[in-house]
Amino acid sequence: MSKFLRSALVVAAVGTAISALAADLSGAGATFPYPIYSKWADAYKKDTGTGLNYQSIGSGGGIKQIVARTVTFGASDAPLTVDKLDKDGLVQWPQVMGGIVMVINLDGVKPGDVTVDGPTVAKIFMGEIKTWDDPALAKLNPGVKLPSAPIAVVHRSDGSGTTFNFTDYLSKVSADWKSKVGSSTAVEWPTGLAAKGNEGVANTVGNTTGSIGYVEYAYAKQNKMTYTKMVNHDGKVVGPTMDAFQAAAANADWAHAPGYYQILTDQPGAGSWPITAATFILLPKQPQDPAAAAEALKFFDWAFKNGAKAAEELDYIPMPDNVVGMIRKTWASDIKSADGKPVYEAK
Repeated sequence: MSKFLRSALVVAAVGTAISALAADLSGAGATFPYPIYSKWADAYKKDTGTGLNYQSIGSGGGIKQIVARTVTFGASDAPLTVDKLDKDGLVQWPQVMGGIVMVINLDGVKPGDVTVDGPTVAKIFMGEIKTWDDPALAKLNPGVKLPSAPIAVVHRSDGSGTTFNFTDYLSKVSADWKSKVGSSTAVEWPTGLAAKGNEGVANTVGNTTGSIGYVEYAYAKQNKMTYTKMVNHDGKVVGPTMDAFQAAAANADWAHAPGYYQILTDQPGAGSWPITAATFILLPKQPQDPAAAAEALKFFDWAFKNGAKAAEELDYIPMPDNVVGMIRKTWASDIKSADGKPVYEAK
């Protein structure tokens, strides 16, 4: 075989490999939904042959990448306002919901042994409650032997939708937190160790005795972490369960939420988990690559149709059928190619 022919075959093989890779969906953003997106992606590839290249880099990074159009879709746990969506030419919808939990690392303490409430968590993360045997924690936990050890606070280092929902909750339950720290994807933390992603917080808490942090429940579950119970909006002590997440999510009025902007923290209800959140997908209204956008929508539609069981196994809450119907209409009316035709219409 001539050198020229060999080179031509190598170029052709590389070209084929690149086209195969190009067929994979590209997305980036929130670490909160990464466990379920990975699970869906594995099943979807088996079903269709199409893979998903999802960078779990935090909501802030996902928003930046979709605004720059360097990925097909972005993912964020912090919903964008209608003004921001319009400014950047984006469409947003909720894909799945879940719970954010407090995780701790204390010797001899099992999951659910310790209870915290919002005002106490705010004081811990402000550096005002410094030891585990503080009277505020002792009062919430009669009968639990709490050590006099210092509390090591762990928070996110990156722009994070998990942080947005966590700090939104603290701003609702603590006037001090609201005025001194506030709510955002990134805040000026008064104290603590910084870690990147839900993965980083889970690892840091797991490796630091006396620590407390906040993560999406799937990370706590997968890493067999010690989570706390919490006192909710109605003053009831609840554990992080699917029923508690669903109770909080049940109050969401998606039909009257412009751009699907909805925050589910501190919801009323005796059984509601206090830090529940939706995670959102962001796609351009007029994608540069309509075919790639259509493939992404096909994947998310497949997840709505086939992914509920997998979501529930990881204690995420699937979107209700009536909301999925609304989302499909949004895709058809708002995401269009240059000729004005919808890039994807759900069958």
